[in-house]
Amino acid sequence: MHRYLSRICLLLASATAGFGMSPALAADAEHGADLAKRWCASCHVVASGQTQASADVPSFASVARRPDFSPERLAFFLLDPHPKMPNFPLSRTEAGDIAAYIGSLRQ
Repeated sequence: MHRYLSRICLLLASATAGFGMSPALAADAEHGADLAKRWCASCHVVASGQTQASADVPSFASVARRPDFSPERLAFFLLDPHPKMPNFPLSRTEAGDIAAYIGSLRQ
């Protein structure tokens, strides 16, 4: 079973690479910004003009600048957040959109 799933993942990865696209590029960063402002801004600084957030959580810009940042890993993380995060029932598309938005903040 594990071998079968590995082959499917490899096939999907090579198919998207063959088209010159990654799943993160297919995501909608603009929609991710809207979602982040609605759901995440109470704790995180999600945009440059935001003036208030929790002090003990990273801004989205600082998350994007981490050397190990990956939109795919972040989207996966958002689907099963750590205990300190509220339980927002995000779809895979929404998680990908938020991750794409955060990736767009990388400088």
